[in-house]
Amino acid sequence: MEIVVRASVVFVFLIVLTRVLGKRELAEMSPFDVVLLVIMGDLVQQAITSDDRSLTSAFLAIGTIAVWILAMSYGTFRSGRLRRLVDGRPTLVVRDGSVIEEALRIERVPLDELLEAARGKGIGDLSHVRVGILESDGSFSFIRYDSYKLAERG
Repeated sequence: MEIVVRASVVFVFLIVLTRVLGKRELAEMSPFDVVLLVIMGDLVQQAITSDDRSLTSAFLAIGTIAVWILAMSYGTFRSGRLRRLVDGRPTLVVRDGSVIEEALRIERVPLDELLEAARGKGIGDLSHVRVGILESDGSFSFIRYDSYKLAERG
């Protein structure tokens, strides 16, 4: 039973940690970040199973995490409130061609990254953007004025 409690506590901690890290940090992982995740995985395993290295403990820990993942998946599917709590909300970063500096500051996104993302979508000038959004997964979406007008007519 102790392993179930430990796995549950670690699961909740990891959810909180991912929310605190922010959208962009999770979307842009470097090779060093991946190495840190592997190290964290080992530390988490030690925290959950302690000195118990039996197959039963491993299955119990993995099963507990799997149940939590299924529960969160079902809960976020059924509840918009839980989905916003776990996944976060998209953030408006450009409105009518103007950058919302406060939103970038809160999300810890440099203007250069926003401009790079726009260029990656074929947008050379933000004045052509009606709406720019930092999605909850850390990616950017842009709605240009010309595509917005096409949608109105269609």
